[in-house]
Amino acid sequence: MSAESDLTDRVRRAVGTVSDPELRRPLAELGMISGVSATGGAVTVEVLLTVVGCPAADRIERDVRDAAAAAGGVDSVEVTLGVMTPSERAALTERLRGGRARSIPFTPESLTRVIAVTSGKGGVGKSSTTANLAVALAQRGLKVGLVDADVHGFSIPGLMGLVDDAGRTVHPTRIDDLIVPPIAYGVKVVSIGMFLREGDERAAVAWRGPMLHRTVQQFLTDVYFGDLDVLLLDMPPGTGDIAISVGQLLPHAEVLVVTTPQAAAADVAVRSGLVARQTGQRVIGVVENMAPLTLPDGTVLDLFGSGGGAAVAAGLSTEGETVPLLASIPLSPALRTAGDAGAPVVAASPEDAAARAIDALAAALVAAGRGLAGRPLGVRPA
Repeated sequence: MSAESDLTDRVRRAVGTVSDPELRRPLAELGMISGVSATGGAVTVEVLLTVVGCPAADRIERDVRDAAAAAGGVDSVEVTLGVMTPSERAALTERLRGGRARSIPFTPESLTRVIAVTSGKGGVGKSSTTANLAVALAQRGLKVGLVDADVHGFSIPGLMGLVDDAGRTVHPTRIDDLIVPPIAYGVKVVSIGMFLREGDERAAVAWRGPMLHRTVQQFLTDVYFGDLDVLLLDMPPGTGDIAISVGQLLPHAEVLVVTTPQAAAADVAVRSGLVARQTGQRVIGVVENMAPLTLPDGTVLDLFGSGGGAAVAAGLSTEGETVPLLASIPLSPALRTAGDAGAPVVAASPEDAAARAIDALAAALVAAGRGLAGRPLGVRPA
């Protein structure tokens, strides 16, 4: 083998291992390295981007250049960027779907644990809890996806910092009919707010049942999450259309109920858990948010009272199944300010009491594992 052929092979192997920052898979596996050539120590690498205007283009070019330069024996590197043809994109989407028909991959047989986070009423901090829980799980090394199923009151993009300096929500990349979600703090995120026209980020989404059902179904079908350990759904408050749709589409999902200590919130929180149970979903625990806060002088501020979380857990427990109170998250100025800044408190202020409580919640969920009730085990009698 000539020196140039040997160099070409080394560079091809090196750049092939570079990971696409959106798809999280090697470029060689995705068919994005279209050519590598070498003349002396001068190397040229041709890369095919998935779409025109790919938001990850600069990073891919930089990573490919660095990988090629590190292959050894390289004097200079030129990276040229092209775009896949329609047939090449079709082959890519087929590869990403694993040859499966267009369908929801999160079946009972899937290895992905699906957890729907619900509440009886709005304003209890359900979305803040979900966003921070997603980041806390990702910090523990899990592959996490987050669906903002609160179509009318979407807030996840802002809480996760998926907003640019001008206040515009970050949009996902589309590869034909496949949607590649943006990633924040190691979490793959999708929300209806990402699909509104530029400048309409504050627009109201006034949709009724059938449109809501199709939206949630499309999020679960067409968004490429890849292999996930956990998929979290930030549900809208109450027991309306989306709760029923998720129950139909994901009857094996586990449910986490969020409430505040206040009796008015606790009473209606029980109803959201009962509706989930009616669709076959299992309530795995209760989270009490805005719990009493211990002040620097040692006094306790119980702005919303106390005991609501325990009351919801008791209300959802049955003779055959005890629903635990998994976490009590105290009132936290840091949690509020971090959410407004798009920096989840578990990442921005991990020593804050609320952040520690959410991290403990993540630890409890990981330790508990996924229940096997209703899940086919693929075992047949001999």
